[in-house]
Parts: sequence; C-alpha cells; structure tokens
Amino acid sequence: MNLAEYLANDERSGADLARALGVPEPLVSQWKKNRRPVPIERCADIERTTGGLVTRKDLRPDDWHRIWPELAAAHPDRVPPEPAKVA
Repeated sequence: MNLAEYLANDERSGADLARALGVPEPLVSQWKKNRRPVPIERCADIERTTGGLVTRKDLRPDDWHRIWPELAAAHPDRVPPEPAKVA
C-alpha cells in the first residue's frame, strides 16, 4: 500500500502521521503527493508507525533492494530488474 492509499482511510490523517514522526504536516503531504521522495531515513519509521501497512518497499519501489539488501535476500522474487546501462 502506498502512503496516499494509507492516508485515504477516513481514520488516518497526515497530521497524525506527521505528529508520530515528528515532522511538519506539509512534508507528509508532499510525500503523499509524490512531490518529494520519502527520505531513506524515514522509511523504517513509517513502516513501524503504520504497523507494516506501508512498507519500505512501497515507499522506495525503485531502489529498496539496494538500500536494504536484507529485504532483497528475503524476497528475491520481488527485486526489480536493474536498468540497462548505457555504454
């Protein structure tokens, strides 16, 4: 589940998540709208705060396997292919 889907639930708000993470609410809004990527150092906190409903893989779909290789080792079938290198 991505962050926007998580926050679309009527019981959840960006303000609540911002408070739990200790960040400004507008920043959570920027993450939700994909205006700014979620910083690597916030991903595990979001995963914990959401009870695993929003995972590090959801937050960083293109590079999670390089950032957290232990997750890639546990789920090799979910590792995205590396982009082709231009010579």
